[in-house]
Order: sequence, then structure tokens, then C-alpha cells
Amino acid sequence: MFERFTEKAVNVVSTSQKLAKEAGASKVAPEYLLLALFDEAKGISLKIFKSYDITHEKLEKEVQKYVSSNMRNTVQTVTLPFDIEYKEILKKTLDLANKSGHQTILYEHLFLSVISDRKSNNVKILENLGFDIYKSKNLLEKLVQKKIKRLYHPEIDENNATPENKAQETDNIFNSKESEKVFERAVAKLSTSNYEILGTEQILSSILEDKDSELTKIFEKFGVTGENFEEKLAKIQSRQAEYEGRQIIFTPNAFTTMNMALQTAKELGSSVVLPEHIVLGLLKTKRGIAYEILKELKVQDDDLAHSIIKPIEKQMPETLTILRLAKEEARRLGRNIVGTEMFLLGIIGEGTGIGGQVLSELEITMKDARAIVENMIGFGNEYYDREIIFTERAKRVLEKAWELAQKDKKEKIESAHMLLALTTEPDSLAMKALEQLGVDAVEIKEGVKKFQQA
Repeated sequence: MFERFTEKAVNVVSTSQKLAKEAGASKVAPEYLLLALFDEAKGISLKIFKSYDITHEKLEKEVQKYVSSNMRNTVQTVTLPFDIEYKEILKKTLDLANKSGHQTILYEHLFLSVISDRKSNNVKILENLGFDIYKSKNLLEKLVQKKIKRLYHPEIDENNATPENKAQETDNIFNSKESEKVFERAVAKLSTSNYEILGTEQILSSILEDKDSELTKIFEKFGVTGENFEEKLAKIQSRQAEYEGRQIIFTPNAFTTMNMALQTAKELGSSVVLPEHIVLGLLKTKRGIAYEILKELKVQDDDLAHSIIKPIEKQMPETLTILRLAKEEARRLGRNIVGTEMFLLGIIGEGTGIGGQVLSELEITMKDARAIVENMIGFGNEYYDREIIFTERAKRVLEKAWELAQKDKKEKIESAHMLLALTTEPDSLAMKALEQLGVDAVEIKEGVKKFQQA
């Protein structure tokens, strides 16, 4: 039975045995389970107790009034057995979890079973302390209500929403010194040409002009130099390949490339766009004169992208690790969609950053979080090896994390930024999962603040 308990629920049972043993009892009575529930309470459950000004001392004093003297025994065993009423509560807890559609037994299931049990003295004890049983039951029932499993992702519907105008985001693309220099060189090249609109060819040409950069050296390994690129470019008679949409400050394909570069920077855990991100954006869009020249020079997209990403991965940016783990969690559930709940699992899995440390201190474990997520979204039909996509809500979280990193003047998006960004989406699956785990946004914000000031 206990193999279905979450770690938090197991801790409650263990604590009740410990309290009974310390009190000299021969068996573990339900009253000790109530005391343990208080001692192990976190988040919403703790707030329920505190709203009635209940403390351990007050609760223990009431418990002592109801624990019969014949239960006290000076003979101590290693592990105390449960009395009949305690076993009944455990059975009701199991039934409650099954009815609510949960594969695991949560702390909240135990709490709900205790305050629903009229046979034990726990209800009387709580009512003596002013505890509102009816109100608390309603709140706990909402936390453990049945979750419908779906073969599609609950957040994916948002992806059909009309996309916002991204033109203003180009202001953020050149906010690093490296990219600013690329832009300046590209504009200089543009001024010597007969064109008025910046295209992918000027952008990539200006990247290749920096002979000392690691990125240029990577290109050289693939047989691409500034010289042979310019040679190919000189033979281009038309820019038709650049125009597949509306004309703006960039050609449409350059504009698409730049926005893809911005998104790529975020996904690689950077709060600034670097030349590497621009090239990766170009490889992802697969459009424009610059891309056509790379194809003529026999460059393999995947090989070049891997060569660019490899040194970035070696730097082990927290967010890159989080997103990689999030994608692995999605595949584990047979999905190619990453929502906010996968970000949460990624933060827990990364573990070493402030985000992971905050969740660890709040006693959020991977085992418990996975169980909640699996119950929320279920499993897909197959293992996906195709490209992973983000829900719109997940993209907004990533965008917010980017903004928070820039606000903190950090070059990398950190796990703390990711965790805080999740709290800005209160209706997300990640926050609903945290709510079921007994944690709210206020605790997260205070936890991050505490670690950042340490």
C-alpha cells in the first residue's frame, strides 16, 4: 500500500509513529496522525491550520485529552503497530485516492480522510480549536479532484491563438556587443550595395568578416570562408529569394531569421542574442540568399548546428539543461509537446540552480511531481522522435524568464528566472501541479528571494 504514497505522505505516517513512540503509546492512534499532519504541513495545508491559529502545542494539548491512558505503555518496540481506527483511515485514504482518479496517495488525501472520519476523536479535537471542517473539506476536495487524462496536451489549444506582432522584438536582437557589431557591419555592407533593405546575405557576410571569432572558425571547418561566401554572393543577380512576405526594415526572410535567432537564444539559456544564435536561426528557417549559398557550399545543416551548439552546451547554462530535461520528460510520456509542467520537471531535474533548491526546500520531489503531471496529462500514444514544440503558454514563460534575466543584468537565463516566470501564469499546468503539491506562488517568490540574498 505504502508504495503508492508520495514521499510527503510517507513522511506523515512515519512522523505519526515517531510521535506515538515518544508519547509512550503501545499503538499508533489516529490522533498522532493528526499531529503528524500538522508537523508535515506545507503550503496550502499549513495555511489552513494557521488560519485557525493552530500551533503544535495547542494541538498536542487537545490530543492528550483524548488519547486513553490504557494506550500508554513503557515497553517500546522498534516500529509501533497501527490501531484499528488508524488502519480504517488508511483504507479510506486509499479509497479516496482511487475515487479521485489518482494513482498515488497524496498528503491531501490523508488530511481529507482524517477530517472526514467521525469515529476517531480528530474531528472533535479540531472543532475544539475552532477548525471549520466543512470549509476545509471543500478546499482539500478541490486539490484532489479527479483529473481527466487526455491524449492531447491541455495547453496545446492555445497554440491556435492569433500570434502577436513580433516586429518590436527585433529591438532586443542586437542587445549584445557581438551582435551589435554584426549589425553595424551588415548596415555598412548594405550602404555600399544597391539595396535599401537588410537581407540574410549581409548578416551572414558580416558574421564571417570577424576572422578571430570561434564561430568563423567553425564555418571554416565546413569549407565556408568570408571570401568564398562573397564570391558566391557576387554571382547573385536577384534578391527574389529574400521576398516571401511583406517588406520591412529587414527582408521578410531576414526578419524571420532574426526572430528565430531570438527564440533560439532563449532556448539555449541566453538573455542576449549572439552571432551563433543568428546562424542557428538561419539554419532553422532554411530561407534566403545566405542559406542558398551555404547549400551551394555543401554545408550540412545538422552538422553545422551541432558544431555551434556543442561549445554552448559545455558551458552548462541552467536553462539549457532545464529545457533538455523538459523535452526528455515529454518524450517519456510519449509526447512531442512541452508545456509549463515539463518546465517544472526540468527545474526539479536540474536541481543545482536556485530554482531547484527552492523547490527542494519546499519538499517538492521529482517522484511526486511526476506523479501529479502524469495524472494531469496522461500518456501519449507513441514515443515521439520528431521535433519537440512548445505550447504558447510555455513560450510566454520562456519570454518572461528572458525579461527577468535582463532585468537582473544576467547574461544567462537562470533556473530562478524560469521558476519565477512560472508564477506569472497562475492557470498553467505547472502552477496547478504545484498547488496539488501544497505550494503557492508566494512561497516560491519568497524562497527565490531568500536564496538570492544568501
